[in-house]
Amino acid sequence: MKKAMIIGASMAVLLSSCVSQKKFSELEARNKKTEDLLNTATVKLNSCLEEKASSSSQLKVLQDQVSNLKNQNSALLNNVGNLATLSTKEAENLEKSLESIKEKDLQIKTMQDALTKKDSVTLALVTSLKGALGNLADEDIEVNVEKGVVYVSISDKLLFKSGSYNVSTRAREVLGKVAKVVNDKPDIEFLVEGHTDSKPYKSNKAILDNWDLSVKRATAVVRVLQKDFKVDPKRMTAAGRSYYVPVADNGSEANRAKNRRTRIVVLPKLDQFYNMIEDGMKKASQGQGGN
Repeated sequence: MKKAMIIGASMAVLLSSCVSQKKFSELEARNKKTEDLLNTATVKLNSCLEEKASSSSQLKVLQDQVSNLKNQNSALLNNVGNLATLSTKEAENLEKSLESIKEKDLQIKTMQDALTKKDSVTLALVTSLKGALGNLADEDIEVNVEKGVVYVSISDKLLFKSGSYNVSTRAREVLGKVAKVVNDKPDIEFLVEGHTDSKPYKSNKAILDNWDLSVKRATAVVRVLQKDFKVDPKRMTAAGRSYYVPVADNGSEANRAKNRRTRIVVLPKLDQFYNMIEDGMKKASQGQGGN
């Protein structure tokens, strides 16, 4: 009997242990599920916190922009207020300043127009000279423009014999072509320059030195232009430069030949240039008055 009671008690304990293990497993599963839910919620919470921080930062930027706009608006309103309270004297000064600016712009435009016209006249002169002298070799005669001034350079081998200032027959043909161009443009004046090389000239009764030779050659050309081709002498100036303005080093015969030359320099008539400017200013002022 006692043995049967012990066995029954043992069976009861075993049954009780089985039921507790089952519940424990269920509780453990529940706990796992709860932990998963908690982790998910934590991730979502962190994401929400990051979004909140980003939104707060954007809000701060927008608030700063609104503040800057308010300050700018206030400054503009103040400027408008200051402009509105300009005195009559200040308004007059402002108007005078604007008129002065307009006048300066007008002067600049007038000078630009005068320069353009002067350049056009220079180009027409160069074209006429090159057209008249176009059949001559480049080494004998050259037409160019330097700093707005027209130069006609004629080699001495074409104009004179060595050591002489008597104009050759062939040179008279060349000077005749130049004379035709300048006679067609009576409003221009020009300078005839004589140039020599650096070799000392042997003095004689007629020619003293290179200075004397360069001047005599220039005056010889002027006389031909005046007497043979009727160029008005009041438009011409004769000058000698000796060997002090070379175009090449005098160390070789070829270079010395380049330096022996006569130049016809078309002189810029500054009074005409300034007259163009004055006429332009007068016309512009009359035009303004008419408006």
